Amino acid sequence: MKPIVPAIIPSCAALLLASAAAADMPDIVDARAEKTGMSWRVDVTIRHPDTGWDHYADGWEVRDADGNRLGARELHHPHVDEQPFTRALADLDLPDGTREIFIRAHCSVDGWTGDEVRIDLRP
Repeated sequence: MKPIVPAIIPSCAALLLASAAAADMPDIVDARAEKTGMSWRVDVTIRHPDTGWDHYADGWEVRDADGNRLGARELHHPHVDEQPFTRALADLDLPDGTREIFIRAHCSVDGWTGDEVRIDLRP
């Protein structure tokens, strides 16, 4: 009888490598909010190993402390040769009394990032 373990090890290694490659979530490098008149402008810098239309960071959203979406920025194309990159969301109206917002990014393959970036707001 042949041992099973040597046959399983290469298969497990291949699976782990594939999982690691698919787990390249967008990294929010920087996020800032600035009050402009009665609304806000949010600038977010993202790093992600975009490979093209098949796998890229395709957006980010602004949420409140309860997880409600306050705004979103769709990214319409991959940024293969522009890393990291910054995009803005302007004219964001926030509910009165909002003192902090949370940003999370989205990947076309892997979905939403688990980590959010908190921004404290100063009116």
